[in-house]
Amino acid sequence: MTNYGWVDLQVNGHNGVDYSDENLTKEGILRSIEELLATGTDIFLPTIITGELGKLARNARMIYEVVEANGLLKHVPGIHFEGPFISNVPGAVGAHTPAWVQKPTPENVAALIDSVPGYIRIVSMGAETEGAPEAIAMMKERGVVVSVGHHMATSEQVRAAADAGAQLLTHLGNGCPNLLDRHRNPFYAGLAEDRLTAMIITDGHHLPGELIKIILRVKGADRTIITSDASSLTGFPPGTYSTLGNEAVLYPNGLLYNPEKKCLVGSASTISDCMKFLASLDILTDAELKKVGRDNALAILGMR
Repeated sequence: MTNYGWVDLQVNGHNGVDYSDENLTKEGILRSIEELLATGTDIFLPTIITGELGKLARNARMIYEVVEANGLLKHVPGIHFEGPFISNVPGAVGAHTPAWVQKPTPENVAALIDSVPGYIRIVSMGAETEGAPEAIAMMKERGVVVSVGHHMATSEQVRAAADAGAQLLTHLGNGCPNLLDRHRNPFYAGLAEDRLTAMIITDGHHLPGELIKIILRVKGADRTIITSDASSLTGFPPGTYSTLGNEAVLYPNGLLYNPEKKCLVGSASTISDCMKFLASLDILTDAELKKVGRDNALAILGMR
């Protein structure tokens, strides 16, 4: 498999640096960017998860200042806010802290996307949250791409989100309870909505190979984007750590898991790792791997 310089739309951190950390520093941001670019990632969006709006805005501004000052805008063209407008239901909220989940009121949405005007590229939110269609339309009008996920949305609510302008599905197949209705659930709703491109994590832990194959058969290479969901523990040895507000275990096989919540806590893999695992499944051609690992993400960012 050729490494085309992968584009990762969801990176929570790298090698000890957590972009959601209230103690985030400019030195840590710059080091994490330089180290991540050396792994085969060409372009990525630092991702800040659910938290107090002031902290989210502060971290986003700090990241922008570092990127702009060091001439890195080509490689780090914006921020992805994963939350805080998601479901607070156990399972759907995933590793996020339920107490920080908020409603997407016009005031909250404006506070988020105005934190660094023009630099907020993606916001992940629940399609069933109160006021979701209006919030999605507002963000689309402001040039922000909306991705739906971390929710228990029905097919009707997912369809309404697409009608309002949503374009993506956040890590489809994850960010949901371990047990779902066998016919009516947010995973199938996302699969069935042809207007939404599925972002999926192919680290070998978030989704089994056969499910990756099914998603690719439904969405096709044109409607699939690979992301890493990398955490600050990417590059760390096995052990027990505190990350993203969770006490998580990083196992020798690379699985990053919270035994108490019974959920994954992001990944410990880069997008290069994810692309290698995907290629090993022998589902896609080299040209299709380039689409899902680079071209489709560039199109979402308006960089093609």
